[in-house]
Amino acid sequence: MKAGIDTIFFDVGATLRVVVEDREFSASAEDEIMLLTQSGEDRAAFFQKLERNWKAFRKRAKTVMLDMSEIELWTQYLLPDYPHEIMAPNAAHLTRLWRNHDGRRVPRPDVNDTVRELYRRGYKLGIIANTITETEIPDWMCEEKIAGFFQTVILSSKVRLRKPDPAIYHLAARCIGSKPEECAYVGDNPVRDVEGTIAAGFGAMILLDVPDASDKDKEAPCLPDYTIGKISNLLDLFPSRAPRKGEA
Repeated sequence: MKAGIDTIFFDVGATLRVVVEDREFSASAEDEIMLLTQSGEDRAAFFQKLERNWKAFRKRAKTVMLDMSEIELWTQYLLPDYPHEIMAPNAAHLTRLWRNHDGRRVPRPDVNDTVRELYRRGYKLGIIANTITETEIPDWMCEEKIAGFFQTVILSSKVRLRKPDPAIYHLAARCIGSKPEECAYVGDNPVRDVEGTIAAGFGAMILLDVPDASDKDKEAPCLPDYTIGKISNLLDLFPSRAPRKGEA
């Protein structure tokens, strides 16, 4: 690993967590979406419309490299034809349910132990993630009892900026108190994650090579500094630093 790196930021989706198919879990989420929206539409037509509107929103977000709040997402893009007084107060919960309709999100088996060990070795840890929900990732970190190991969590749904805009990386570095060249980023997208990290001037980009990574079929504009096959491989790249203050 390059000298001087003391900070490691992570992507979350497909990097720290994966989606596991669970039809009962997904169906339950869809049932609740229809209940909360008070939809009287045919179920199949309703979710076809949601998928169509979701794809349009995703295309826009990737083009302008900006995200929005959950209320804006539902009232302006996903279901703009539904009453605002229904959508706005339920937006946060609807966003979680919309995510759940894809399946159950679970951490990769080596994530928790690796995070704890990197923290023990003296690294500052953080999250930079493109996400539509403001609460799911923090809640997951608390459930897994790893929230205390992350000093900074930057979510596109809260700051509006999104990868690969270098600005979201620079914001994360400022928040954690590190210079960009002192930071490494770990992500799975061979285009967006690599491009953004290098453009931001981070000290290292580490690509988690997964078979079903988004954009894997696209030509990457630049290459990562390191490629790993599993999260625990980070322990081979990041040796122990000086003990933290107050630790032996």
